[in-house]
Amino acid sequence: MIELHEITKRVGQITHIKPTTLTLQPGHFNVLLGQTGAGKTSLIKLIAGLDPMASGRIVMDGQDVTRLNTQKRNVSLVHQFFVNYPHMSVFENIASPLRVAGMATSEIAGRVEEAADILQLRPMLKRRPSELSGGQQQRTALARAIAKESRAVLLDEPLANLDYKLREELREQLPELFKGRGAVVVYATSEPEEALLLGGETALMQDGHVVQFGPTADIYRKPATLSAAQVFSDPPINVAEVAKRGSQAQMSGVSWTLEGAAADLRDGTYHVAIRPHHVVPQAEGLAQVPLEGEVIVTELSGSETSAHFRMGASDWVSLAPGVHPYQVGEAHRFFMDPAQCFYFAPDGRMVA
Repeated sequence: MIELHEITKRVGQITHIKPTTLTLQPGHFNVLLGQTGAGKTSLIKLIAGLDPMASGRIVMDGQDVTRLNTQKRNVSLVHQFFVNYPHMSVFENIASPLRVAGMATSEIAGRVEEAADILQLRPMLKRRPSELSGGQQQRTALARAIAKESRAVLLDEPLANLDYKLREELREQLPELFKGRGAVVVYATSEPEEALLLGGETALMQDGHVVQFGPTADIYRKPATLSAAQVFSDPPINVAEVAKRGSQAQMSGVSWTLEGAAADLRDGTYHVAIRPHHVVPQAEGLAQVPLEGEVIVTELSGSETSAHFRMGASDWVSLAPGVHPYQVGEAHRFFMDPAQCFYFAPDGRMVA
């Protein structure tokens, strides 16, 4: 277990990590999710001991490691870039931290071969990194982390520079690779979909601050703040101002009947947010609230079509399965499912 107690990071007068308290458990992935610049890498470096903290404490398995260097913390770090020693074979790259630790040669061989088998690298153990593909180099870095048997494995967007197919394969394999090893696994990503696929718990980060932390699926279903909803949505979540009067919500000339907790809100002004895949070009099921706007951008991606459209003072996004014949510059009707709406107070707190 890793416990962060009010840790902060400053560079000069600029605060990169605001006071952060988290408990990261073994047995599942702990995901740091946020856009570039949110503070994910900075937080990982603090946990690893690579950067000094301005304040706070870090405790690993009951031991205060705040003042210990990286080697004494017994952590493994895998970057998005392929960090392997070019003059060493794959075997020696995987074995390097074990040799530094003074492990017996026979035990090193066993650890390296086990990790190589897990990551399908055994045929490549005698090769140099320059003879490997990008995916094989990243698997070598992951094998090194597994062989070291660290108490913490820190993965800083490790799949970002791989091709799509390899990313998909390793994304599925990663939870199994570290399952049952007892290490705390921390995985930084800017992709919400990746966080959902990895499961476990997620810390949503924004501007050096953790805005919400908990089981990944729970955060997706019930973001605590508008900021959390915006971080955990790709394409961006649709947001607009809505007036609540009695049992009705009114927005840009459109109205609908509120139900459940939303119907119990005080009359007033709120922000409504809804994810793009609940705004579709055809009325179906509960998606019956009509919206109309001018199509600004349209894009076909795989089996889905997205359309950015302007409605009133807001730009909205629809993401729907199939191919849809949108025309840029033309008005188009879309349909929203009100049951999938989130409602936020003016200060950003979720209220329904």
